[in-house]
Amino acid sequence: MTIKEAILKVLEEYNGSLTYLQVLEKVDEKEYIDWKNAKTPGDTIAAQLGHFIRQNDSRIKRIKGKKGFEYYSTKNEKDINLTQIIDAEKAPAISNQIKSYQERHLHKLLSSYLKSQEINCKTIFHEKSANSRDDHQKWIHPDMIGIDFLNLKNKSSNALMKLINKADAFNLISYEIKKEIKTDYELKKYFFQAVSNSSWANYGYLVAFDISKNLIDEMERLCQSFGIGIIELKSNPYESNVLFVSRYRELDFRTIDKLCEINGDFERFMSQTETLLSASEKYLNATKKEFEEFCDVYFKTDSEIEVYCKENFIPWEEEKEVY
Repeated sequence: MTIKEAILKVLEEYNGSLTYLQVLEKVDEKEYIDWKNAKTPGDTIAAQLGHFIRQNDSRIKRIKGKKGFEYYSTKNEKDINLTQIIDAEKAPAISNQIKSYQERHLHKLLSSYLKSQEINCKTIFHEKSANSRDDHQKWIHPDMIGIDFLNLKNKSSNALMKLINKADAFNLISYEIKKEIKTDYELKKYFFQAVSNSSWANYGYLVAFDISKNLIDEMERLCQSFGIGIIELKSNPYESNVLFVSRYRELDFRTIDKLCEINGDFERFMSQTETLLSASEKYLNATKKEFEEFCDVYFKTDSEIEVYCKENFIPWEEEKEVY
């Protein structure tokens, strides 16, 4: 069998975690591979395990133990006591990572990324909506709404643009946020939820923190067909990637009106936008400040980001990968 197949078989058969050297021992023990022409089989196993992790292969996970990284099959995850694997000195920090973070914890990461792109945003709390207990409402609301103001350099041309058509002075953007997209089923479900929730906006995006690279081709097909973009969110939000760009659409004011009727946060965002666009030069700075205070908070320093991620159990990428 291939090296990849041998590794997967060993980890599935062994109901626990193994270092790369222990994986090699099991492969040799079972005689899954003939190494007679291989000079450094240990390095080969380590490289393949690292490839699994870098490609976000859903079949294998790892955790850092006393002897370095230990790998295990996700099929056996429920039967493995991960906290026993961890070095006693590092147990509190690593065991926190095993705890799950909440989807809402990702909002501040996204708001910080968007702010770096000069986009102001606001979380739309579904629970504040009329009929919020209706499960069908989740296919109406965006998780977050963003606005990108088109600021021309000249004050007179800016004023003229607003006078002619205020809708041309900004773009409204809808964001649907998910913790992870690991399977084709999840991709389809979340993607079409984003399609539904962004029907009113100029641009619509599906945002996820953990995305399987195996789904990239299908993502591209869906994005080309339906115009929804995809953003891969990182624990350092400024390293986030726009995997696919959203396609522009005209605003759907009937749906915007419906959202204003059922959700106070959405209505106030629209009201604040109108006030800002209508403000005279004399009151522009004060109005802009009020608008920004209404929008979601974002990180001011890099050190705040790492502390926030660790406090909320959001996986923090290590500076250096060790096998």
